[in-house]
Amino acid sequence: MSAAESTQEYAKALSEALKMPNNDQTTLLIGTELNMLGLPDSTGLISRSFTSPWLETSRSQVDPNCKQIESFKLSNSELPDPAMKISTFTDETLFFIFYTCPKDTLQELASRELVKRNWRYHKYLQVWLTKDSNHEPVPNGLNSERGVYIFFDPHNWERVKKEFVLFYQSIM
Repeated sequence: MSAAESTQEYAKALSEALKMPNNDQTTLLIGTELNMLGLPDSTGLISRSFTSPWLETSRSQVDPNCKQIESFKLSNSELPDPAMKISTFTDETLFFIFYTCPKDTLQELASRELVKRNWRYHKYLQVWLTKDSNHEPVPNGLNSERGVYIFFDPHNWERVKKEFVLFYQSIM
């Protein structure tokens, strides 16, 4: 289809739309003149003067006037250090922190605590794993071992036990 043909089809559709009766569909198709809605004819941003499409609502009614409770006003020195509390969290809480706080200090703290608890992060599978305490892994040469490992599946949020060949260079 050439540009001239597409322009003719657009013009034909527009002329038929203009002949339509004035109803909701026509308003959606053609639009509404903003001056008819009471908005000023301005070249600047209307967001500074336009608060709501409904007259009975205003910004002062949307933002409630409230006072902050004194116990909520804490300075940074009064906040507990997350590094002191992280050792008390369960493994699942640490996994949650690790997967939901990327590139954050909390992610690093959770990672360190999981390593202290004998979890290792598999760089290629991008999951945490640990040795099953009931099965001792068998060395497969200098660079790997075969054994039963417990993987934490972040998609199903569960621990999965699998027999696996672990290459040492693939874990952190």
